[in-house]
Amino acid sequence: MKAKEDRSRTLLAEEAADWFVANRAGLGSDETARFDAWLKTSPTNVEEYLGVAQIARDLRKACADPQLSPDVLLERARAEDDAAARSRVAQIRSAPRPTPIRRWHFAAACIAALGVVSVGGFLWRDWQATRAPAPVAATMVHFETRHGERLRRRLADDSVLELNTDTAVTVSYSEKERRLVIERGQAAFEVAHNPQWPFRVLGGSAQIVAVGTKFDVYVQRDATVVTVTEGKVAVGLSPLLPASGAEPRSNRSASLVQVGANQRVRVSEDAWPAMPVAVDAQHATAWLRRQIVFEHESLERVAAEFNRYAPTPIEITTPALRNLQVSGVFATDDPESFIAFLRTLDGVRVEVTTTQIRVSRR
Repeated sequence: MKAKEDRSRTLLAEEAADWFVANRAGLGSDETARFDAWLKTSPTNVEEYLGVAQIARDLRKACADPQLSPDVLLERARAEDDAAARSRVAQIRSAPRPTPIRRWHFAAACIAALGVVSVGGFLWRDWQATRAPAPVAATMVHFETRHGERLRRRLADDSVLELNTDTAVTVSYSEKERRLVIERGQAAFEVAHNPQWPFRVLGGSAQIVAVGTKFDVYVQRDATVVTVTEGKVAVGLSPLLPASGAEPRSNRSASLVQVGANQRVRVSEDAWPAMPVAVDAQHATAWLRRQIVFEHESLERVAAEFNRYAPTPIEITTPALRNLQVSGVFATDDPESFIAFLRTLDGVRVEVTTTQIRVSRR
């Protein structure tokens, strides 16, 4: 029985550590609701979370004072008495609770194990307030969203990453650069300024180098679209592209194009270099506000965009309707409003089934 209790407490400490790191990175509305529910499950959850926070504070002190070793920190964590722990819990919850048992060694072990990957991330942001930016040890982390999901994370260098639906991104830091590889989908970046530490994004056919700017990268089937909302970026062909016989890859990758605010460039290996074009960047990045904005776009393209988010796919069964021009602002999480809009179009019939939404001519 004692072994089972210890195992349960260890798992709870790991959950508390995960929630602490997620809170420091920034929670979305759905994650905030899940975190609140987790806290309300049991007073023990609150106790474990506070224990992780206490140890994190000690770790920050250790970073400022090299004389404090991990052994000293662990011993301090083990030595905390139950009365002190209860006092901290009372600051958050005043309801009666069972007498807490000794638990700090579990949280300490969890934090120590996650030191490089998790704790290192939020400590890096705190260090920047008191020290000049400096390279961190090589780290790598992967983020991914499923169909219809979005994700926002503050990275270890204080940059912000936002993932659209069906997107996968791998972030890796080294002494030479901050590198993010978009394996699929669409992501927006708000880059923390650090000219001595390049911020490089590789996605599909494109590579983007930025310093203190905001931009969006959408990896499509035949090209990569880069849209800049603030500042400017340098865009070129990705060095990850396979070499072709037409021209050495190094020569093609060296051709960079400057893209400024409210500009977009389409990067394709077969048509590079390309000239940036002026766009309304707020419209182009409407997905960040859970919207889709179209002005005189074909119904086929609008339907394809909605299918990136909708649980039930839209199929245009009458080919003549595919080029029908439509305009409007639609919510990505409200397909019913888009269906209602389609039904207002002259000569258009909409049939909704459990597996698809069929659009045809009346």
